[in-house]
Amino acid sequence: MRIAMWSGPRNISTALMRSFGSRADTVVCDEPLYAFYLARTGLAHPGRDEIVAQGETDWRRVAAALTGPIPDGAALWYQKHMAHHLLPEVERTWLSELAHAFLIRDPAEMLLSLARVTPRPTLADTGLPQQLELFESVAARTGRVPPVVDARDVLEAPERALRALCSALAIDFSPSMLRWEPGLRPTDGIWARHWYADVARSTGFQRWHPRRGELTPELARVHAQCLPLYRALHERRIAA
Repeated sequence: MRIAMWSGPRNISTALMRSFGSRADTVVCDEPLYAFYLARTGLAHPGRDEIVAQGETDWRRVAAALTGPIPDGAALWYQKHMAHHLLPEVERTWLSELAHAFLIRDPAEMLLSLARVTPRPTLADTGLPQQLELFESVAARTGRVPPVVDARDVLEAPERALRALCSALAIDFSPSMLRWEPGLRPTDGIWARHWYADVARSTGFQRWHPRRGELTPELARVHAQCLPLYRALHERRIAA
């Protein structure tokens, strides 16, 4: 089973990758479309040149790998994706070979965090339009509502939320998903040293706490665009 988890930025996506990577039956991969995304957009993210030089910049080859044999003969392949990496030029039919799930976060909290590393973020930078597009496409194609989890639900009650997610994916829950060893992993992207300091120090999900701060007028306008998309996904999140 290949699980594509579609997240937005400044979420708990790396912690959730740690959680699945702690399972004995699972291999993980970290943002496989990132090098393609940077090469096509020209964005100056930390480590950009190294990421583009060492990563795969042809989305077709990425798609072929993600739908090919599961590495190491594992039963599950957890694929951590940033939804905004799915640029319009990426043809979508290959996605039907994956099982999809979605990780969302309150957009006010996300934008306050994102603005610290991405000057003047736009709606597209949040990944929410891409998440909702893919969610509706998967639901229409399969006739089933794909699982949506909210970061706050996971942080407030990790075991309950993970059990619900595993049930929705028709896989067994493993208690190993609740704890992991600190440090970076060979499966982390080469950008980990720029972004993963907090996760590298962690050994489990951190307790949820509200992010303090006030949205600037510019961020408030993006927040207003985000809200109907977030609410459309949030109201269909799985019950934990």
